[in-house]
Amino acid sequence: MRTDPPTTTPPRAEDLLAAELALRYGSPLYVYDLTRVERAAADLRAALPERSHLYYSLKANPHPELVRTLRLAGCRPEICSTGELAAALTAGFDAVDCLYGGPGKTAAELGEALAAGVRTFSVESPADLRRVGAAARARGVTARCLLRVNGAGAGAGVGLRMTGGASQFGHDIADGLPDIAELDVPGTELWGLHFFPLTNAVDPQGLLAEAVASIRTAAALEAHWGRPLRMLDLGGGFACPYAAPGERPLYDVLRAPLEAALDEHLPGWRGRLELAFESGRYLVGDSGRLVCTVTEVKESRGTTYGVLDSGINHLGGLSGVGRLPSLRAEPLHLTDADPDADPDAEPAASGPATRRVALVGPLCTPADVISRATEAVVPRPGALLAVPNVGAYGATASLLGFLGRPAPAEITVRDGRVVSADRLALTRRPLTELDRPDPDRPDHHRPDHHHDDRRDLVGRTTRS
Repeated sequence: MRTDPPTTTPPRAEDLLAAELALRYGSPLYVYDLTRVERAAADLRAALPERSHLYYSLKANPHPELVRTLRLAGCRPEICSTGELAAALTAGFDAVDCLYGGPGKTAAELGEALAAGVRTFSVESPADLRRVGAAARARGVTARCLLRVNGAGAGAGVGLRMTGGASQFGHDIADGLPDIAELDVPGTELWGLHFFPLTNAVDPQGLLAEAVASIRTAAALEAHWGRPLRMLDLGGGFACPYAAPGERPLYDVLRAPLEAALDEHLPGWRGRLELAFESGRYLVGDSGRLVCTVTEVKESRGTTYGVLDSGINHLGGLSGVGRLPSLRAEPLHLTDADPDADPDAEPAASGPATRRVALVGPLCTPADVISRATEAVVPRPGALLAVPNVGAYGATASLLGFLGRPAPAEITVRDGRVVSADRLALTRRPLTELDRPDPDRPDHHRPDHHHDDRRDLVGRTTRS
């Protein structure tokens, strides 16, 4: 953690803009630079095989302006809930462009997605496939389904593994390839395969090894079934720093070897196969900063605490249970000199004095720690700090409802100008009882039977 701007560092335009936005909209606030989103999409497209489709995983950040920017950049939406479907539609996507995935899909949400026009689903198992088929048959439509595969993988020691071992994700093929008869389900058409072996892989060679292993598995399944694949989603795993300084890696070594692997194992793929990749954090991660204010500095038993107006309710809620690394907040560089410096003091030969400093949030829990105590320059009350690289897994991945504090403002900008300014708000809606099935009615056993207003039972968020 650094809390002291070097005295010779000139003001940065993005810091001056952040300070202005804090005055206009209050602190804390997220600032998303849409130009960075466009640049990330262009970089990733250039790294992938030609004519690939790039899906944006809305779980990373469903903010409408980010989603809209990626739609205009040629991406498609990858969604895992009806809330994300609503965000994609709000951003101007057609439901038919969506790839709907995730485990545990219910009859109610499948019905809502199909009614909206979603037709492509990633399924985690034959049982998941049957649920999709039942919902599709009830509406007289056919759903195109990708079987998500839990394969052996390449064993690359990078990123966070999603499959390759025991997992709730994907159909496990460790004990043999599935029989095609098990996957011929009325209401569905087996359209292809979906792989997502790991996430946040900084090493391009490790990511390449996993993708090639997935291509080999896809070829084996195609041969086993004797049926050509129409779509192959090789997943993502593209990395971006999180809540710490750093740059996105470039994956420009991927295109040629991926195309060579496809040529070898799936010949003729260019003319018959829809090739897809997906990403969340890479596309939006470096677009976002969380700007917050030091409200108080206090001492306790040898440690200095900088208390901020933002905490795990706004960023990295999972850090409270040890699932995310300590975050990195840095001061905004607003002037050429340290505003707290004594103009008559002699310059220190070794720089400003440091103490053990921890940054904590405002919540009434000891879990609300932004960064653990380290040797650092003590922040000053009123100082603006910024956490970089939090365009992904920021506000909506945090504990927004905990302790009832308002969500942070979220501001999107392009070329230094505000595009949108809003805030998420949790709302409550009165419940109506479910239209429960009657055992004596002939449609009692229909798995998709539910009240038309069941969607109102799901908690919603609004923007204002």
